[in-house]
Amino acid sequence: MEYSKQPTRKIPRKPSPERLERAALHYLERFATSSDNLRRVLLRKIDRALPHHPEVERGAAAGWVDDLVARYLRAGLLDDQAYAEARAASLHRRGSSTRKIRMNLMQKGVEEETIDAALGDLAERIEGDPELTAAIALARRRRLGPYRPAAARADNRDRDLSTLARGGFSYDTARKVIEAEDIAALEALAADS
Repeated sequence: MEYSKQPTRKIPRKPSPERLERAALHYLERFATSSDNLRRVLLRKIDRALPHHPEVERGAAAGWVDDLVARYLRAGLLDDQAYAEARAASLHRRGSSTRKIRMNLMQKGVEEETIDAALGDLAERIEGDPELTAAIALARRRRLGPYRPAAARADNRDRDLSTLARGGFSYDTARKVIEAEDIAALEALAADS
């Protein structure tokens, strides 16, 4: 008996409206998502199954997905505005800049107007400068600037500035956070903004 080193892949089941609906509900139970992202997830599922089931046409299966997403939008199971607001708030708490939040929402298929509304809502709810508060949150989480031990701050200044720049923050914002004397000065800076 000869053994293969390659594991055998399970053959995907034939796509049907019922199976797609079960897959969509299962996905929505586990993840919050936008309507466009759910559409992409279901279309990827169809694309994996089509080579094994040539009797199913991709156009017909894509129509099933569009009908399903439209029905979920009408029923309120999918709400791009609520998703964008919740995702923007979550990313901001983790220390993401508005630029990074915008890119993340665009990747999930949220429309530009919805993103603008979500970021506007976020700016209204946050006291002070949203960019500065997000940069402080990232510095706290990654132990940058004043959150780093005093002996290592000078040696890591450029590295800390680079980390904030990669996070989507402007040089001025990054410099304010990294060059703050201590945590109390940083919190006072956030309160003043």
